[in-house]
Amino acid sequence: MAYGPPPQPGPGPWQQPPQQQQWQQPHQQAPQQWQQPPQQQGWQQQQPPQQQPGWQPQPPPPVDQGPADAHELNWALMAYIGQFVIGALAPAIVYFGRIRSPFVRRHAAQGLNMGVAGAVVWIVGLLLSQFVGILVWIPVVFTAALFVFLVYAGRAANKGEFRRVPAVLAWPLLK
Repeated sequence: MAYGPPPQPGPGPWQQPPQQQQWQQPHQQAPQQWQQPPQQQGWQQQQPPQQQPGWQPQPPPPVDQGPADAHELNWALMAYIGQFVIGALAPAIVYFGRIRSPFVRRHAAQGLNMGVAGAVVWIVGLLLSQFVGILVWIPVVFTAALFVFLVYAGRAANKGEFRRVPAVLAWPLLK
């Protein structure tokens, strides 16, 4: 004689046993013995998830706003086009001048980086050309490429945009 309840007719060895529901107690055999999840009194609104300690939400990134007026467009354009007349002095005047908007400052920094790169290439190129005459072409080719990108960046500045010049021509000295 066996102890316990008599065996229930269930799945054979070739069938899968029925899955337990989350509200059913383990090792219960009959569906009459199911238990309901605990009921709460009244209707409650679900609480928002709590922040973990030590974690703070990050502020949104700053929005790159275009120029405020035509005055800023002109100053940004002068950071590039002025180099045809007075070299790296033009973007330096714009960069250290009284116009402090992020738009003008960004263009002036890039123009000044281009002017400094051009001056360094010319000085080093002229010194090296004293020993090897063919090296005199390096500053000339660099300056031609620099002039093309000065016009390219100047047109973008006049439209209120920013176009990054390759780092070979505008060494990232100022940000």
